[in-house]
Amino acid sequence: MATSALPTLEFVARNYRNFNARATRDALYAYWDHVGGGGKMYWAVAGAMSSAQLGISLAPAIRAGLVHGLSVTGANLEESLFRLVAHHSYKDFPDYRYFTKQDDTKILKQRMRRVTDTSIPEDEAFRSVEKILVPMWKRATKNGERRFWHEYFYELVLSIPKSKYEGNPDECWLLAAAKANLPIVVPGHEDSTFGNIFASHVKFGECSAAIVKSGIEYMAGFYDDYKQLSKGKGIGFFQIGGGIAGDFPICVVPSIKYDLQEPVKPWAYFCQISDSTTSYGSYSGATPNEKITWDKLTERTPMFVVESDATIVAPLMLQALLECKANPAKAAAIIKASRAETAKFRAKR
Repeated sequence: MATSALPTLEFVARNYRNFNARATRDALYAYWDHVGGGGKMYWAVAGAMSSAQLGISLAPAIRAGLVHGLSVTGANLEESLFRLVAHHSYKDFPDYRYFTKQDDTKILKQRMRRVTDTSIPEDEAFRSVEKILVPMWKRATKNGERRFWHEYFYELVLSIPKSKYEGNPDECWLLAAAKANLPIVVPGHEDSTFGNIFASHVKFGECSAAIVKSGIEYMAGFYDDYKQLSKGKGIGFFQIGGGIAGDFPICVVPSIKYDLQEPVKPWAYFCQISDSTTSYGSYSGATPNEKITWDKLTERTPMFVVESDATIVAPLMLQALLECKANPAKAAAIIKASRAETAKFRAKR
């Protein structure tokens, strides 16, 4: 019987015993060990998690101090904003697996952009935000300003009047991150709808490409952020999906060590939620041990891989972590008992 204070944590402790469930449980416990003990956690978010409304659980986690930095794709950045200002205009397509090409053509004609089983409204999202963001770029061009990609979005989301909200602001991770001024990198931001829109205005001569700082400048700035975040118990790495959102920030450790030739702490924790198959040459599917050879992790780093759907696993873990944050003593007791039960069955090698 779960207590009213920590129902999710107790559910995981009671039911998550083997396979990916065990990996989820152990990653959750180690996450809390690290953050509850004063460490920090850095999130790398790939895919279309903002369209999948990860903000419902991620935004409260940011406010609770469970997330201390982010690496996100340009798509995730803008789509968190879209969910705030155009939520009511989204349409869902639960039967998408059975769509024909003609079905998707009809969706196109409705000016919707399908993302698996949901869709982003062209006019209410892209074009509405464009009316605000493009003038910001033009002003920056006129004034000779240079900023990181996310800084434009931070300013934008903080300036939107509450009367324009359609989504719940408490469920917008971008708003939570902007309010906390969370360190963030957006590697490969050119590969997003607004990256394309920005490129078109550069092509027209209306905006200077120089107003957006480059990915190289993101890494140069991340050197300093990492040094700050890794003080004390260190900072862990929590990765959803693969690709550049994860590849870019995890490289900061060997780059500081070998390129800057400065002392640096390795990542203090690693967990990846992904359905990428481990395969030859696949970075996204590489096992964590491979990262030891690149001096990103060590043999002592707690490492976990959850081969599952992040839309299922990440909210579950975040909810349990929020319960731990609110009830640390009870959480410690539940985790201790769970680990003791598991230890009975651990075989020695």
